Amino acid sequence: MKLAIFGATGGTGQEIVKQALDAGHEVTVLVRDPAKLHVKHDKLYLVIGDVLNLEKVEEALAGSEAVCCSLGNTAHNPDFVVSDGTQNIIAGMTKQHIQRLVVVSALGVGDSRDRVSRSFKMLMKTVLRKAYEDKERQEQFVRESDLDWIIVRPGGLTNGPATGDYAFGLDPDIGGRQVSRADVAAFVLQQLSDDTFLHQTPAIA
Repeated sequence: MKLAIFGATGGTGQEIVKQALDAGHEVTVLVRDPAKLHVKHDKLYLVIGDVLNLEKVEEALAGSEAVCCSLGNTAHNPDFVVSDGTQNIIAGMTKQHIQRLVVVSALGVGDSRDRVSRSFKMLMKTVLRKAYEDKERQEQFVRESDLDWIIVRPGGLTNGPATGDYAFGLDPDIGGRQVSRADVAAFVLQQLSDDTFLHQTPAIA
């Protein structure tokens, strides 16, 4: 499959890129700083630019059959870089008739708010407020699109190896545990060709 991956220099994004290439997919990524992408492969293609630039987003999407979005927001980013960037991705996909979009969000967003601890809810209101407001807005844009979308909501992320030993699905009891970025990446890539959670928001923890 030909994939476009956004957020490829983040921890989870790099795992998605690596595993996609290992699985034989052809991958195009949009990156601001290529030095932050620690993956090299003859089927990996780089577009240098910003997700807030629609022309660059469309360039990265060209020829793709599906899209993975693992954008993140840090203190140095514009307030709504994730949601505004996702709007550009949705617009580009619609224009190029690309249907499948798998988005990495976070546990605690939307109707999963009660699956996180009380202490984490406090963080969501304080140091993580900007990031969670951005994720809420991102999910709204994705839900309102006409795309074949799946929003994956991981719990606490670790840098451990892929284990295959994790809980996933729509059960409200899933939450409050950690999961490796490698396991999240594997689950995200499964959603590219599995309609089980189409137009839904499975958690993984």
